[in-house]
Amino acid sequence: MEIKNSGIITICGRPNVGKSTLLNALVGEKVAIVTNKPQTTRNRICAILNRNETQFVFMDTPGLHKPKSRLGDYMVKVISDSIADVDGIMLLVEPIPHIGVPEQELIERIKKQNVPAALVINKIDTVKKDELLAVIQTYSEAYEWNAIVPISAQRREGLEELLDVLQAWLPEGGEMFPDDMITDQPERQIVAELIREKLLRCLDKEIPHGTAVEVTRFHEREDGLLELDATIYCEKDSHKGIIIGKQGATLKKISSLAREEIERFMGTKVYLQTWVKVKEHWRDNVNQIRNFGYRDQ
Repeated sequence: MEIKNSGIITICGRPNVGKSTLLNALVGEKVAIVTNKPQTTRNRICAILNRNETQFVFMDTPGLHKPKSRLGDYMVKVISDSIADVDGIMLLVEPIPHIGVPEQELIERIKKQNVPAALVINKIDTVKKDELLAVIQTYSEAYEWNAIVPISAQRREGLEELLDVLQAWLPEGGEMFPDDMITDQPERQIVAELIREKLLRCLDKEIPHGTAVEVTRFHEREDGLLELDATIYCEKDSHKGIIIGKQGATLKKISSLAREEIERFMGTKVYLQTWVKVKEHWRDNVNQIRNFGYRDQ
């Protein structure tokens, strides 16, 4: 397929509104981890979709929140950088007829960018039509959107209509990425994120937000088996004990779930070994943040 139009569209919104779910649904592949915990996404994640002679480059961003660490500062900077110099912006919101502080702040940032912007109302399967109309009315009073598109990312409803809207915004130009690419993330980084996803799903409260994953060995054998060594870092000895669990049960569960997910993504058998180490206050250490792959992009 010859690409005649291409461009970059940013997805922004508050934490836990469904940005990563939408990104995965749009490209038809899992390129961003998804959990029910806020602030799951830490980095800018780029996903590529080729459709109707058009190449969409979508950028998923961390949820806008008040930072409490240097890592939080980094995540907020990622949002600002991702809104600048793009061809379009999607503000993803929940179907609530009230504009919260994160949404208001994002709307103010969008106003400063001279690019088309769409209000995308997610989770429409959870409300009635008159409630949805109230949401549209509230946000229409706050900003003159180029488009308002109700969707359900979970059910993949409204996505074709959304893509039709976005396609009209993209300028003429050839492909920005090869047509077989679905993300610009290195495989090692994706593997680390899939392991972190299972940490978020298996652990409670604040412990997961103090964890990071580093893949220290990534070796593809001649027989196709992928050998992986990964170190999970946490901030306290007590957290290390919780991650490992009684007789190693929790770590074993995390590793098993991660291995299955990595095998699905990589399309090959995986041998995964995991370790847990304590690195106190790493979220406030700029060098450590960079070592774990959170770099200015």
